[in-house]
Amino acid sequence: MSRVFLLSTNVTVEPYPVYPLGMAVLAGALTQKGHEVCQFDFLAAGRDMNRLRCELATFNPDVVGLSLRNIDNVDSFSGEKGWYLDQARDQVCAIREATRAPVVVGGGAFSILPEKILEYLGVDYGIVGEGENALCDLLDRLRAGIKIPPLIFGHGSSPGENQMGPPLYNKEVADFYIRESGQINLQTKRGCPFACVYCTYPSLEGSRVHCRDPRAVVDDLEGIRRDFPGARVFFTDSVFNDPEGRYLALIEEMVRREVGISWCGFFRPSGMGRSELALLKRSGLYALELGTDAASDATLEGLNKGFTFAEVLRFNADCLAEELPCAHFIIFGGPGETSQTVTEGLENIAALGPSVVFVFAGIRIFPGSPLCERAQNEGIIQAGQSLLKPVYYFSPTVDPRVMNERIIRSFKGLRNRIFPPSEGQMRLNVMHDFGFRGILWDRLVSFRSKGSCRRKT
Repeated sequence: MSRVFLLSTNVTVEPYPVYPLGMAVLAGALTQKGHEVCQFDFLAAGRDMNRLRCELATFNPDVVGLSLRNIDNVDSFSGEKGWYLDQARDQVCAIREATRAPVVVGGGAFSILPEKILEYLGVDYGIVGEGENALCDLLDRLRAGIKIPPLIFGHGSSPGENQMGPPLYNKEVADFYIRESGQINLQTKRGCPFACVYCTYPSLEGSRVHCRDPRAVVDDLEGIRRDFPGARVFFTDSVFNDPEGRYLALIEEMVRREVGISWCGFFRPSGMGRSELALLKRSGLYALELGTDAASDATLEGLNKGFTFAEVLRFNADCLAEELPCAHFIIFGGPGETSQTVTEGLENIAALGPSVVFVFAGIRIFPGSPLCERAQNEGIIQAGQSLLKPVYYFSPTVDPRVMNERIIRSFKGLRNRIFPPSEGQMRLNVMHDFGFRGILWDRLVSFRSKGSCRRKT
């Protein structure tokens, strides 16, 4: 068996620190196969290169695995500071100084641009797609002395394939994230059946939804409740409320077993109503992140979202009626955006009432997406252009500077309207200084119940 050092490279804390679930899932799969694993989270370790070198020297690994979560922060306002691969390359240099073990990189970010990132980081191997079985197979082949190509492909898009096993949480790492954000991550399914023009999830996880056994997920939740009392859970599924309604089997199991954990997740703002929300709230749901993505029917169609803003308003009203804080993430400047749709979008956002709205300007272009092809056809990028560093799509029929100024004026003085994205981080930092741990909109949404105001700072 092999000694495997797993490194989570991510150091971003926007919008809040996120537990490195990919590393924990790999650690679980490797441990089940009998390998010895050391988990090292660079953010939890204080971004300390010397500590990384010392841990590597002490553990003396046979293989080092890097988990790469993000290429950048997809915020057009950030410039170079929002690009993360330089820091990952610095970590690779530190690894090379401490050990001669081969280095393998994987993770969602790597799978988007595998050839470019493999070359940029200068590592030995890269795993595209799901890594649990692929990494175990790589270790077997290395021990056997079998020649291995630099790029190895997992099995995420194979019909019926479901590699997900229980994550192996590291207590030191978990304690850091619970202390900083109040929550820990868990995944219940992989795959996304939708086809939003900018999105990479279907190519990363497949277009078919593969669910874990609800009993196994609840076993994990009970383990979190036992090992990390008071921690909330964030379900990292690309869309929690899948269109076939299989999420309800998990919710029913959570209710039946009285898990008693507060949880949040990513939701599509359509396809379910108040009765489902009430059941989810009974299971522990306390807030929702909504992939609304656009604020007018024209721009929703341009993104191929598959719902209308009227559906968004109905979903939002149901959340408010159930006193569930929700945050809408909306992008201006996408396909079909015009001065008129900006006006309509700002009016529609106003109709969302006390719900929180985070707005982004422009859409990060990723290779292989329909948006990439459109950007080429419109002359925004050239065929074969490197997208390793961020390039953003803005509709040719809108002036980004004028659009941004209009959004800022519309949101002025509103604490539940966030633009540019860095404004949300500034507010969260202030709340963090006063001892708040959690997601921002859990404190920005106010409900009136029995004459009193709740969740209000």
